[in-house]
Amino acid sequence: MDGNKLKELRELVEFLKANEIAEFDMEQDDLKVRIKFAGEPAVAAAPTGGIDLAQLSRLMASAPAGGAVAAPAHAAAPAVSAAAPAPVEEALHEVKSPIVGTFYESPSPGADPFVKIGDQVEVGQVLCIVEAMKLMNEIEADVAGEVVKRIATSGQPVEYGQPLFAIRAR
Repeated sequence: MDGNKLKELRELVEFLKANEIAEFDMEQDDLKVRIKFAGEPAVAAAPTGGIDLAQLSRLMASAPAGGAVAAPAHAAAPAVSAAAPAPVEEALHEVKSPIVGTFYESPSPGADPFVKIGDQVEVGQVLCIVEAMKLMNEIEADVAGEVVKRIATSGQPVEYGQPLFAIRAR
C-alpha cells in the first residue's frame, strides 16, 4: 500500500469516528477494507460497493462538520439505527420521517416550534420540517389528536421511517 492510500485510509478512519459510523466496507481493485469499531452498536452502516478512495475523499470533503454522510445512491444500503426509539405507549400513533434528512421543529432558528407537547393537531397540520438536499419538506400530521412526545431532536439527522412524534389519536 502506497503512502497516499495509507493517508486516505487514516482520513477515512477519522471521518468514520467523527460521524459515529461504527461499521464500513469498501472494495477497490485489489484492496478490501472492512472497518468495525468495538463498543457501541452501529449508528449507520454504509457499504460502499463501487466507490473508490478518491470518490470517498471528495465525499468526505463535502460533508458538513459533524454531519452524517450517506454513500452515493448507486452504492448505498439502508442505514441501521443504533438506538431503538424510546418505547411508545400502545395507544399512541407515531409520525415517522418519510425521508432521510435533518429534523427541524420550527420554520427558522429562534422561531416557535410548529407544535409543542400537549398541542391538539388536525390531519394535515405541519408538525416539523425535514431538510433533504437543501429542500425543506413539511411533515404533516396523518392523524388528529394530542402531541404526546417529540421523539426527534431539532437539528439532528433522521432516517427514513424514524419516529418523529407520538400522537394520542382522537
